[in-house]
Amino acid sequence: MNKMWIVTFETYLRQVKSWSFVSLILGPFVIFAITIGAGYLSASSSSNSDKIAVFGQSELKTAFVKQNKSDIDTSITTTSKANKRIKADKLAGYLVLKTQDNQVKATYHGSSSISSSLKAKVMAFSTGVQQQVNYANAQLTSTQAKTLQTQPNFKEVIRKKTGTDNLAKMISFWIIVIMVYTILITYSSITAQEIASEKGTKIMEVIFSSTTAVKYFIGKVLGVLLVILTQILIYLVGGFGMFNYAKHASLTKGAIEQNKDLIGTILHNILSINLIYLLLGVVIYTILAALCGALVAKAEDASKAAQPVTMLSMVAFFITFPFQNNLGALPVKILSYVPFFSSYFMPMRIINDEASMVEVVISMGILVIAIFLMAYYIGKIYQGLMLQTDDSSFWKRLKRGISYSK
Repeated sequence: MNKMWIVTFETYLRQVKSWSFVSLILGPFVIFAITIGAGYLSASSSSNSDKIAVFGQSELKTAFVKQNKSDIDTSITTTSKANKRIKADKLAGYLVLKTQDNQVKATYHGSSSISSSLKAKVMAFSTGVQQQVNYANAQLTSTQAKTLQTQPNFKEVIRKKTGTDNLAKMISFWIIVIMVYTILITYSSITAQEIASEKGTKIMEVIFSSTTAVKYFIGKVLGVLLVILTQILIYLVGGFGMFNYAKHASLTKGAIEQNKDLIGTILHNILSINLIYLLLGVVIYTILAALCGALVAKAEDASKAAQPVTMLSMVAFFITFPFQNNLGALPVKILSYVPFFSSYFMPMRIINDEASMVEVVISMGILVIAIFLMAYYIGKIYQGLMLQTDDSSFWKRLKRGISYSK
């Protein structure tokens, strides 16, 4: 058992120290940093050009600026200076507020139309001030004025199966399917090349003389799985940190607050039993990739070793597309129990509440049993496969490996 763990940690340390693993880990965080940085640069460069200046009667100007500080450039004090800024594309325009003949007038000057959001703010402010002027001119009592201020009551009642719920399910589906596919493709290739690179080397004869092929094979697979767990853990911790940062960053906090229900539902769908399916799917594809790596003719063919696993994962990935809106179809139900496919199809059913807990347990049980049986059997024939050095056909090498385990 100690020798198995030595193989496990040696494989793990070699992989996590590689530049490919470092680049794989840093990639999403670098993209996030570039996106946020570009957003801030864009926001800072356009912040002044999106603002307006305000002129007019002091009481109106003061009240409007107080309500809309983020939209106002208070450094501009004259219309001539405002016009120069507009020509230089450093100011969107300027607003003149005044009261004439008991009527509030708001006049906007700019090189293009006022933005819809700012126009709504100007109209709301003007309407409020005009209402106060009207009340004063009408000489209403406080009770009459209060009666006129009564507003209509508006409510939204959203059905559970529509609106945000459906959008969250669709986004969750795509995130999970793409995560499964990407991680499978990446680590299937890593595992196959890890195994294939040792094919036919003298060191394998020495290793098999000191430990069993089953222990060595399982140690190799466990080492790769520890690398996968490390990556997922880093992504979870890093993702949590980025999400907390985005919640408080001025550039993104508004969008997150506006869509907090949608984001919460998506995170719930991902950080659930679906994450276990992702891990188990990677495990079974990794074991198959190890078999493919052991079946290559020589170490030089390591780059080709993962092709069968890649093709199988691509088939499983693309089959999900036609059924994403028809999860009650018989093929979906069948494939959600089939190893190599259940990691794609059962999460789809779970997200859309199409699978009961009993079905989930049965599906996961089949997947776990398949993983243990595959690992044990491939470990039994592993020595026979790895010690073959002749350039024979794929089927001959597989037949010899099977016969070696008997």
